[in-house]
This record gives sequence, C-alpha cells and structure tokens, in this order.
Amino acid sequence: MSGKKILTLKQVEDLTIQKDRVLFSASHEEIINGATTDVYFVKTHEILKELNKENTQVIAEIFSRGAGVFCGLPEILNLLRDTGVDVWSLSEGAEFERKEVIMRIKGSYGEFGIYETAILGILASSCGWATAAREIKKVVGDRQALVFGARHVHPSVAPVMERSALVGGIDGASCILGAKLAGKEPKGTVPHSVFLIVGDTVDVAKTYDRIMPPDAIRLVLVDTFKDEAEETLRVAEALGKKLQGIRLDTPSERGGVTPELVKEIRARLDMAGSNHVQIFVSGGLDPEKIKLLKEAGADAFGVGSYISGARAIDMTMDLKEIDGKPVAKRGRIPGLSINDRLEKVR
Repeated sequence: MSGKKILTLKQVEDLTIQKDRVLFSASHEEIINGATTDVYFVKTHEILKELNKENTQVIAEIFSRGAGVFCGLPEILNLLRDTGVDVWSLSEGAEFERKEVIMRIKGSYGEFGIYETAILGILASSCGWATAAREIKKVVGDRQALVFGARHVHPSVAPVMERSALVGGIDGASCILGAKLAGKEPKGTVPHSVFLIVGDTVDVAKTYDRIMPPDAIRLVLVDTFKDEAEETLRVAEALGKKLQGIRLDTPSERGGVTPELVKEIRARLDMAGSNHVQIFVSGGLDPEKIKLLKEAGADAFGVGSYISGARAIDMTMDLKEIDGKPVAKRGRIPGLSINDRLEKVR
C-alpha cells in the first residue's frame, strides 16, 4: 500500500489486498498509515474536515479499566512521531490502579485521532502481558524466570509479548526478536525434538557441551526417555561440574512436574555430590504452581501460556479539553484528571 495516511472513505474503498500476501498481520507501514484503525475514525475525520474543524486543539486522556503494569510507551511515541502532539505518560514498568489516567495527549485531533485504535490496542495487550509477568516475578522472587510464550501467540506479536514480559520483570526471553528489542540476548537450550532424533539424552548433552560457546548455559532436559531422576543422574555423571542445571518439563499425560518429583531429584543430586546442579521447571506454570515448586526446591522457571494468554487490560481514550475548555461525555467529569505521576515524554 502507499505511504499516505488513510483519512477518507475513498481511500478505504480503494485499499486492496495483494493476492500473494504471505501473512495477515499488519506491517509497520499499514499501522502507521491507519489501515488497522476502526473505520469510524475515518468517518469522523471526514465530518470534521467538512466543518473545517479537523485541526481542533484537544487534550485526550487514556485510563485503564483495571489495575496493571504500564507497558507500550516506545511504540506509541514512535507511532506519534510525526504528529506534533505533546505526550505525558507513566513510565514503563510502573504499576497503575483501575481508572487511573496513564497517558495524556495534547494537539491537533486531526493529527492523532486516527491512531486511537492502535494506541489503545498497544496499551491493552502490552500492559496485560507485563502485568501477568509481574505476578509471576513477585512469586519467583530472587530466583530466575524466563518467558517461553512465543509459541502461544501469532508470530507478529510474539516479540511484543516477550518484550512486555521483560518490562514486567521477567528475567529473560526465548524469542530472539523479543529479547533483542529489550536490549537482551535470548535464552534457552534445546527442545525435546533433538533428543528424539538423536535417541539418547546423554549423547545430546555431550554434543551440546562440546559445540556450544563457553558462556552458553549447560542445562539439559531430562524427561524425554527415562525416569527423570535416573536421567538426571546419567547427565550429571557425564558432564560433572560443567552441568549447571537440569530441566523438568514432564507432560500432563504423566502428571506434569510435581513438588514430589522436584524434591526427589534435589535429594538424589545432593547424594551424588551434584549440589551445584540447579533444577529448572516448565510446563503449564502459574503463580500457585510456582509457589509449590519453589518450596520443593526448584531454582528457575519457564513460563509460557500464563503470560502469553493474559487478558488484555481494556483502555479508554476520552477528550477532556477542546480549545482549552473542559469537556466530557455524560457520566465523566469534565477537565483534566489529576495525576502527578504523569511525566512529559514528548
């Protein structure tokens, strides 16, 4: 599509989809041009232009329908880069209360009104993911938690989700782009598939140790073939002091990872002189399961669907001033809300 912002119904009508389009997700250009907006904002612009009011100066406020962790500011600032508007906002990672104003935008309505859908969507999803991540990290405490949620969402938003989890406090991300966007390196070892193809856990562990960079963590899955405790001791004997941890990802068909399993493996490792080996657990984890596994001796946690499947936090944008005069729709209080936590960011 062209680089022109969609502001008329004629542009909407003329918008065509290429038959050879590979993915249905919106490109950066399509989002910036307004192709992901609700069409009624285009109709709004047409009405205002007809009345010569498209450049009316307004102040809009965004508030949340629920409490959470603020996330998504860099994308919104990039989206508004060429609009000339001023923006006040909470800082990334700040916790907010229900109905608290988390962002304020001042400028020509014709410049940013078309972006309301995108702005609210960015905040709703990003804050939802960051909030779930904060819940996990509060339970994990000083132990490590990684986000493994990319496989549960569309690939176009997987990096946004995992970056949001990092903003929420998660220690690392497996999605390459998600980690890089947050200024970190992706974390993870290898999946069950390599063990199934090779046919033996110890063979994979030895090969991994031989060919991976010295700074790559030596952490091995132990639930592919044999009893987890038996496989753990085989790997510990094979790698010795080089083994940093084992990962338990026992499927639900076999009862999942239980506190009893963690306790047994911790005891057997200690009896074998492998006190240095940590226990990393994953597979359907939520705060309650993490609490029990942590008490049983788990050292680190991989969390997927609890974060990736977090419900978006509904956001609302209201006009609160028009040409310097307080306004509000019925049921809301006219004029700007008081929130000393908002800082000018643009």
